[in-house]
Amino acid sequence: MAKVQKTSSGSSGRSKAPSKGASKSKKKNSLPAPHPQRGGVEMVDPLVRAQMKLYEEAMGLFHQQKFQRSKQELEKVLEGPSKELADRARTHLRIVEQRMKPSSEQNPKSPEEHYQRGVAMMNLGRWDEARESLEKARKLAPKADHIHYALAALDCLTGEADSAMANLKIAIDLRPANRFHARNDEDFAFLQEDPRFTELLYPEKDGYAG
Repeated sequence: MAKVQKTSSGSSGRSKAPSKGASKSKKKNSLPAPHPQRGGVEMVDPLVRAQMKLYEEAMGLFHQQKFQRSKQELEKVLEGPSKELADRARTHLRIVEQRMKPSSEQNPKSPEEHYQRGVAMMNLGRWDEARESLEKARKLAPKADHIHYALAALDCLTGEADSAMANLKIAIDLRPANRFHARNDEDFAFLQEDPRFTELLYPEKDGYAG
């Protein structure tokens, strides 16, 4: 037993090795503690990462005004472990629910009110009411690109390719950024195989070809 003690104290190489390992393990233990990412939300836990992914998808749908699907994703976020993400989701959930409410009791007068009602009807799958409201909005604000864009999306959802192309072209002429939105908008899946759609959304391809 005396020899074991002597060896550990006398041999400098052996005494340093364990202490090095111990310091390494201490460093390892201290590393994962502070890992705030993306607005201070803790991202170490894979469950939190999955929750963040759901939240980002929900917000993408929210910005595309697909409120029904956004609502479904936000409700899933509430079940995740991060309280901060759940609080954010709760806030947006209230906004989504407000925007989804049909304004049948109100009498929309401005183009924006008709537009909001039209989008709400689209999200509920009430195509005729959506078209009626969006057409009224367009009459009141013929140069509002977002109204033409919404009508193009509605045309796609109801299988009217020619009308969808016409409305989308106007929306892009009024605001070229709509071209990029339409590229990633699932509402336009109906037009994916239509060469006119490709031509309209990717004009640079024709430029390179010619």
